[in-house]
Amino acid sequence: MTKIYFIGIGGIGMSALARYYKRRGAAIYGYDRTETPLTRALAGEGMHIHYDDDVAFIPEVIDFCVYTPAIPATHAQWQWFSRNPQIPMYKRAEVLGMISREKRTLAVAGTHGKTTTSSMVAHLLRSSGVDATAFVGGLALNLGGNYAEGDSDWVVVEADEFDRSFLHLHPEVAILNSIDPDHLDIYGTPEALREAYAQFARQVHPQGCLLQHVDIDLPLLPNVRTFGIGRGDYCAENLRVEAGWMVFDLHGPAVHLPNLRMAYPGNYHVLNATAAIAAALHAGAATDLIPAALERYAGVRRRFEYVLKTPGCVFIDDYAHHPAELRAVIQAVRTLYPDRHLTGVFQPHLFSRTRDFADGFAAALDELDSAILLDIYPAREQPIEGVDSRMILDRMVLPDRMLIQKPELAQELERRRPELLLTLGAGDIDALIDTLSRTLQSATA
Repeated sequence: MTKIYFIGIGGIGMSALARYYKRRGAAIYGYDRTETPLTRALAGEGMHIHYDDDVAFIPEVIDFCVYTPAIPATHAQWQWFSRNPQIPMYKRAEVLGMISREKRTLAVAGTHGKTTTSSMVAHLLRSSGVDATAFVGGLALNLGGNYAEGDSDWVVVEADEFDRSFLHLHPEVAILNSIDPDHLDIYGTPEALREAYAQFARQVHPQGCLLQHVDIDLPLLPNVRTFGIGRGDYCAENLRVEAGWMVFDLHGPAVHLPNLRMAYPGNYHVLNATAAIAAALHAGAATDLIPAALERYAGVRRRFEYVLKTPGCVFIDDYAHHPAELRAVIQAVRTLYPDRHLTGVFQPHLFSRTRDFADGFAAALDELDSAILLDIYPAREQPIEGVDSRMILDRMVLPDRMLIQKPELAQELERRRPELLLTLGAGDIDALIDTLSRTLQSATA
């Protein structure tokens, strides 16, 4: 029996790989820093997981080790494997690349929208005649989690630009949603990031198809088809909100789908759906089954997720952590609730991202009616001198803005009793959601 060890097994991408190999009969062992509902689920599926950085937990015989780039080189188990070269060590992205080479790959790339779009295209394929395997960077409700096993030769994967991970992929069909600057701690300059995206585009199979947002300024290779709103080879038009549904028409090469309906508002969701439909069609989905499948799309945890929806309070939670993502989700909330006072709570993610995009964050948050900032979630980073959430606060012009500590948030919201609340961020703000929901239910009853 193959034995595989995962350092950081509780990550959303790592756990999907662990599930893939467990389905194929491997014995799975792994470490993560803290116990979570996801790690408990993995243990319940028969995986051996521990939470101490102690090499004594590593089994005597291991065939290979998978690690996440978020694990520092000082980590004891990482160092143990590095001192034992007879056991191969692979980054998560390398393993995903190895798996994808055995399949026909549909990859979703871009600074924004990867998880929503990949979950959407996987759902469309699996509902329209193509039983695809899927690795998704979030808990997709239609798929029942972050991994879905399929019987076809297609696999849907996220093509993550962090650490140039997506360059391990050579997809047959790919989506490129955006190339906004991000991860400048890795790339150094926007130009270096742009070149990495250009390299990814060149790695799409020449006989395949790259679906590229019409506003992306990269060379249009022969296998590129564009998508957009009002423009592009695949074009969404006549956008409107009807009875709580986002409705639009889609025109493309040899396809016309009028009155498509989905439960998620905003132009960015329409763009994601347009790209997902086009990709699904290129992978062989049945056109006539697409409209009903899109209507059944149930979304991803922490992507425009309704936490509370009562007459007194609507509470939406979103993973947005880049200025463009904040602007998009705020616009979507405004589309649905144009007459409600919008209170937003934002937890910045990474010191380097806060430093690089402080002006953009401030401008995006100024679109709220009231803004509450929390301290920066550091993730993999050490503090940077002079960089904190006040950098954003001081650049804002919105009169009603404040910076508070996480333990103070529930009491502050109880005092404010917001009629429309939006929580934002990719850190651990989601750990507060249940408490905030109970507080608001009581305060706004």
